[in-house]
Amino acid sequence: SYVLIQTLVGKAAEVAEATRKIPGVTRAEDVIGPYDVIVHAEAETVDELGAMVVSKIQQTEGITRTVTCSVVNL
Repeated sequence: SYVLIQTLVGKAAEVAEATRKIPGVTRAEDVIGPYDVIVHAEAETVDELGAMVVSKIQQTEGITRTVTCSVVNL
């Protein structure tokens, strides 16, 4: 899944660095555009992914909003 993150002004680099340390996060980059950080995360189940986003990623200081985009292979 990709987690699109909006942060407080000036906090993108700190949020990217902090989210890189979360188990299951394979990549986190601060970017330019409507979102400030994009995280690539992997989990075994949708429930595990939800738990990671809610209890770990969203709790990162400086985050104001997240949008989770799950990858589907049709």
